[in-house]
Amino acid sequence: MNIFLSEMQEKWIISVKTGLNYGHIVDVKIDENGQVISFIVENKRLFKGFKSGEVTFNYSDITKIGKDVILVNI
Repeated sequence: MNIFLSEMQEKWIISVKTGLNYGHIVDVKIDENGQVISFIVENKRLFKGFKSGEVTFNYSDITKIGKDVILVNI
């Protein structure tokens, strides 16, 4: 399955372990060979009071990409 980053950014990131909604992907970390290392999710509501509202997860953490959500094992 091929998917564009812009399509992934529209989907909610949901943890299959906790059920938490982490928000949306805001950035991607890519190595010098062009391979995706990790995704960065930012949700200011969830992390109020913390210095950084970012959560990082690896491509391998994705368990399912659905129509509206991306399920991650974090």
